[in-house]
Amino acid sequence: QVQLVESGGGLVQPGGSLRLSCAASGGIFSIYTMGWYRQAPGKQRELVASITSGLSTNYADSVKGRFTISRDNAKNTVYLQMNSLKPEDTAVYYCNARGLQGITRIDNWGQGTKDTVSS
Repeated sequence: QVQLVESGGGLVQPGGSLRLSCAASGGIFSIYTMGWYRQAPGKQRELVASITSGLSTNYADSVKGRFTISRDNAKNTVYLQMNSLKPEDTAVYYCNARGLQGITRIDNWGQGTKDTVSS
């Protein structure tokens, strides 16, 4: 069972930066596609960014050029560097691990970390 623990959220002013981390345990981190999702109050959860085992990345249009996803397989950790933050980036951010481990399909979520962008 893959367990994911996010950290790094908090309160930041518009234009500021935050770096989220998601540490994985209990699985084979290097084979998973890792993603960051977010859910703002009253809205559906949406994909922010993802990174495959081959290091291919994908970003939501709303964060392109501002956010960067990366992974460190030696540390079983995925990161989300968020720059030029806007109030509309305020949300709970969730880490996701997805993949096929043998015959077992993995689709696990972290507990979420809250980011608030406000002056």
